[in-house]
Amino acid sequence: MAYVLQMDFNMNGPFGDDMAAQFSDLAKSINEEDGFLWKIWTENPETNEAGGIYAFETKETAEKYLDMHSKRLASFGIEDVNAKIFAINHTLTKITNGPVQ
Repeated sequence: MAYVLQMDFNMNGPFGDDMAAQFSDLAKSINEEDGFLWKIWTENPETNEAGGIYAFETKETAEKYLDMHSKRLASFGIEDVNAKIFAINHTLTKITNGPVQ
């Protein structure tokens, strides 16, 4: 069963094209994480928030990534991270065109 990890946190930028340029190496490295399936990057420049919705093959790989990424964010000075892990209901997600197999 696949799981999603929802993360968000306060961030003072960059956003938009600047964010894409500065974080492209990070994005490429996420593809190499154990059990990683996909990520949707989220941002709200008006409220200075960023984060993402990640999909992982198992709850354990989502938890492992959450632990590692929380430490990485702390090294950037971001310590107040909101994160939750949810199981994906594949049947309903397929009906609504969600990217699950």
